[in-house]
Amino acid sequence: MRYYAAMGKKIAIIIERIDTALGGAERSVIELSAALSALGAEVTVLAAKGQRQAENLHILCGKNPGKRTCHRTFAKALRKHLSENYYDVIHSVLPFDFADVYQPRGGTYAESILRNAASYQNTLIESYKKLTAFANLRRTALMRAERRLCRQPSGPTIVAISHYVADQLKQHYAVAQERIVVIPNGIRINTIPNATTSDRLRRPIVARLGIKETEKPVFFLFVANNFRLKGLAALIRAMHLAARRQTADAAFIIVAGSGETRKYYRLAEKLNVHEKIVFLGPVEHVQDLLSVSDVGVLPTFYDPCSRFILEALAAGKPVITTRFNGAADLFVNDRHGKVIDSPENISQLAEAIGYFTNRNNIQKASEAIAADNLTEKISVDRVAKELLSVYECISRKKSARQCTQLSQ
Repeated sequence: MRYYAAMGKKIAIIIERIDTALGGAERSVIELSAALSALGAEVTVLAAKGQRQAENLHILCGKNPGKRTCHRTFAKALRKHLSENYYDVIHSVLPFDFADVYQPRGGTYAESILRNAASYQNTLIESYKKLTAFANLRRTALMRAERRLCRQPSGPTIVAISHYVADQLKQHYAVAQERIVVIPNGIRINTIPNATTSDRLRRPIVARLGIKETEKPVFFLFVANNFRLKGLAALIRAMHLAARRQTADAAFIIVAGSGETRKYYRLAEKLNVHEKIVFLGPVEHVQDLLSVSDVGVLPTFYDPCSRFILEALAAGKPVITTRFNGAADLFVNDRHGKVIDSPENISQLAEAIGYFTNRNNIQKASEAIAADNLTEKISVDRVAKELLSVYECISRKKSARQCTQLSQ
């Protein structure tokens, strides 16, 4: 791969906010910036809001009131900055048509609206959510900007973080295949769990569940902040079904994240599986929790490419997720984990839980993850190299256009 030809290029990456506590997209941009810089690119991150934590981070709308900045205001601030500063390539995760690369890290706005509505699992609520989606003026502006950008034949190169996102672009906006480059998401993989912290985490989990280590419990780890969208209710129902089938006697669920827990605990009580679930609340380092868990599970209604599933694979853990998660691109179904048709397919999800309650199956999957070197495949370093190749292509096209203009 000829990514080295783009080394030394000045790259601007545009994101709405700089705050790694907000979610996967923010952490991914920071990690990507570091990986690109390590390969020799000069990277500047341009954000509307946030805290300037490094010299290469610029906050352009920090004095504006509110936590959010409207699309038009941010666009105006960006145009001013870009008129005063030169970059070889402008890479945006928001739909700005003056960018060279558009990378919708959250997938398309159209798909996110549909899948969010579906996650309520209620026909009336689903219809209501679809009808009222445009009441959110900010989201409406972003979706319209995305539609315009996608329908411009000469618009930015669109980098999809999964084949799922690429399919969304084609389905919702009829984007031509030649405008889309699929570069699957990646994470920083050289994180080592803290052994002391891991041990300190496991002991109270075992105690709160009222079990003993001699019972050889199998821990299924679920990590999310939006429990509804990520399928926690489906997971609880599947655990109930697996327990009825007597395929999950040793299975327990660890739930981590900042979502509201009461309704899910009540559901677990109703289904008599509350003694098999522990809610930990927010956690700072997922790697520590993965080190005390056996399987990563995320029966999500929507995820362009889940960081949590990639983090589980990087830790050598088999995973369970759905076809609505672009992270399924990065592992092989029935070898490294299980891909469920839909979070609403409770029977299939229960079968996956039962399958991985068998420790031999966990070991086989973990050995396959190591044998197939999945950590390299899911590394952000691989993403950076592939992106630099795209940047190189864009720079060559720009140079060719400039030469044509000069010769006329």
